[in-house]
Amino acid sequence: MRKLLLTFALSLVGVMSFAQIEGKWKTIDDETKQAKSIVEIYKKGDQYFGKITQLLIKPTNPNCTACKDDRKNKPIQGMEIIRGLKKDGDEFTGGTITDPKTGKTYKCTITRSGDNLNVRGYIGLSFIGRSQTWQKVN
Repeated sequence: MRKLLLTFALSLVGVMSFAQIEGKWKTIDDETKQAKSIVEIYKKGDQYFGKITQLLIKPTNPNCTACKDDRKNKPIQGMEIIRGLKKDGDEFTGGTITDPKTGKTYKCTITRSGDNLNVRGYIGLSFIGRSQTWQKVN
């Protein structure tokens, strides 16, 4: 009976951690399919945020000149690009993601599938947007 309870407890912890998005993730460029940056996702209170901790491809401009908010002219490396996500079942939603290349900010939804994050940025309705798959960094 104890072995059964221990197995159940370990399985429950495994399932609960599977849906978590905290950690470091490698972003992949849509056009070149090359690794572009490392984003670290972390939790503050009941919300999730993500910042670029490493650039793997040197940008033409190291600052976000196209950003229109508090990130304008700030360095891309160290920039908080994900803000205000909340966990809703297996999804993380309700926040925003900013593309430092264009300076545009989109609504964001993230789901985890194994060692991948499915990151969707969109305007208005979710089907009007773009998705990327980010890979877990060990």
